[in-house]
Amino acid sequence: MGLIAFVQLLIAGMALATRFEESRETRIVEKEVTKLVTVRIPAARAADEDEKPIVSRPPPPMPPPDLETEVVATPSPTPVAMPAVADPRAERLLNEARVARVAGDMGLAIVKLEEAMHRSSEEAGVHYELGLVHEQMGVFDTAAQHYEAVFGMGVSGAGALYESAAAKLRDGFEQPGDLLGKLSLGRVRIFKDPADPEGERVILTIPVQRAPGVEVAIEKLGVAVHFFNRNTKGEIVMLEDKSWVAEQWVTLPFDWTGGDESLRMNYLIPRQGGPMAHLFGELSYYGQVVSLHYDSEVLDVQAWPRDLAARIPRQEAFNPGEPQLPEFLNEDVLPPDFDPDIPLLLPLPEH
Repeated sequence: MGLIAFVQLLIAGMALATRFEESRETRIVEKEVTKLVTVRIPAARAADEDEKPIVSRPPPPMPPPDLETEVVATPSPTPVAMPAVADPRAERLLNEARVARVAGDMGLAIVKLEEAMHRSSEEAGVHYELGLVHEQMGVFDTAAQHYEAVFGMGVSGAGALYESAAAKLRDGFEQPGDLLGKLSLGRVRIFKDPADPEGERVILTIPVQRAPGVEVAIEKLGVAVHFFNRNTKGEIVMLEDKSWVAEQWVTLPFDWTGGDESLRMNYLIPRQGGPMAHLFGELSYYGQVVSLHYDSEVLDVQAWPRDLAARIPRQEAFNPGEPQLPEFLNEDVLPPDFDPDIPLLLPLPEH
């Protein structure tokens, strides 16, 4: 019995020793630990006014593999150009004819165009220019024949002139008489400044009135003013020195705001002296005749004083309707021979 107890004590001691040795061994255990780290981020820079924010967008979806995408470009229309003149000599004659037509020399223009026609009879530009010349001369049948020749060439032969000739044949020809009553002179305003140090200055403001809806070709519109002076001998003479007059339209280009446009005429009679003034006398402003022209035809005429209407060429002595008296912008200066029986202003109502 004693032996068995000794063996048990020995086994228990060995077990205790083994456990003690195991407790002395170093164990390494790996674990993942989450740690919060503070990171300093600099403040975002303010966007400049010129910079635009960039917006990120997802790419467009790709088409399915079995479908094909076809991009078709639409061609832009090609503008129709002016037809070229094949013969250089005919081209030069055509340009010279245009210059003559604008200058009003229709005879020279026709001579140039007929020579160009002899060299090249199928030029659209020559036919169209002949149409313009005969239209301005009032020979509308001949003008229509040349426009029809251009129209018959089509776009391939006449280019941009095809549409212009078609418009001439479609709309007909505008005649100056058609604007009677639709284009006229308004009341002429007169400002006199005799105290100007350079001489006697007179400023006219001439309104040109247009009826609503009326088309006016500016290049055909003209205003002519004939100034008249009185010398110390009492003679009424027309102005000959055109350098005394400067003219200017008040507003360009014309927009006919309010239905009229105004032409301003600045007339200055230089101060005279010496032997020339003794021989011919001092000059002073007497009046003027204003005429409105459209395409070389007179549409309206105003004369002040009225007796000047008899001193202008006969073809300009035309004034439909009641004559309009001018308006003087300074009360102290009235024109010579002022007729008190024809007042400038309406009488004031009696109270």
